[in-house]
Amino acid sequence: MQSRKWLAVVFSMLVATASARCWADPPAAAGKSEKDENARPPAAEEAAEAEATPDGAEDKEPETAFVRLSRDEDENLVSMDTAIVRYIPREPGREGLAVDLIGAIHIGDKSYYEALNEEFEQYEVLLYELVAPQGTRVPEGGGDDRSALSGLQGGMKEILELEFQLEQVNYQPENFVHADMSPEDFARSMEERDESVLTIFARMMGQSILQQSRQQGGGASDAELIAALFSRNRALKLKRIMAQQFEDLEQSMLAFNGPEGSTIITERNKVALKVMEEQIAAGKKRIGIFYGAGHLPDMEERLENEFGLRMTEQRWLPAWDLRDQARRARDADPAEADPAEAPAE
Repeated sequence: MQSRKWLAVVFSMLVATASARCWADPPAAAGKSEKDENARPPAAEEAAEAEATPDGAEDKEPETAFVRLSRDEDENLVSMDTAIVRYIPREPGREGLAVDLIGAIHIGDKSYYEALNEEFEQYEVLLYELVAPQGTRVPEGGGDDRSALSGLQGGMKEILELEFQLEQVNYQPENFVHADMSPEDFARSMEERDESVLTIFARMMGQSILQQSRQQGGGASDAELIAALFSRNRALKLKRIMAQQFEDLEQSMLAFNGPEGSTIITERNKVALKVMEEQIAAGKKRIGIFYGAGHLPDMEERLENEFGLRMTEQRWLPAWDLRDQARRARDADPAEADPAEAPAE
């Protein structure tokens, strides 16, 4: 299997599932059942089902982007950014209500999390994701998590020279409200949906194969990836390669959700929006929902269709700086730029 496919899988996990890591030991998740073995369609076929366009889809408005790659005038990568998108009531009578969907990348630059911490201060209530017992508040510095996913993230953090969300975001302010499933509810929902880690992984692999076939040579080659791994500037080169996996985030997330939704996206989103509804009923009007970017297309659809909200504005925060050292120096102080690189006068 080509390494590019594994990149798509790993980074879909980092976007959409990182905060599904459990803050307490969960019950044993539903294992691979006999039905999984005999009735589940092949991974590529299942991904193709998820990709099928429903009747009338051509009339649907374009999806809002929650992750983007910024490039300069020469098409060089500058940053990978996440969105803050605001929604207000479509009809009169609920003046003052504003709900912001705040996309998260769960490993990012320290400056990214510093900017998010400042953003969070403006909200009356900030809803956050974490599969953990109800009311859990993340301890300062992220606490002690020895899960397999945490180990994966730790390795990516070191290789890419980035930081953990749970270590950098300050979850202590009073306006932070836990809005996610408990480990028990998460395991129960997976069992009811006949899901397992293996079935989700198979969906992801099938989707990555489809994406790879569509690209037909686009993106980084295996040789480029190997060269990046042994480069003196390994972190930057790997980030540039991996960031490009996000350009088709919506298609990648189909692998998680499948045609009938999923626990990891659909059911957790329902819980978050139920908490939002409770906060609105309690009189809160300035609400932020801080969730992995992969959750937000589904959340947006629910805000529009179930809560009568509409998008009004979109802002961007740089999550990964993808500039090289020379470009950073030039941007910081153009007067100090290398004369050989300076534009002709």
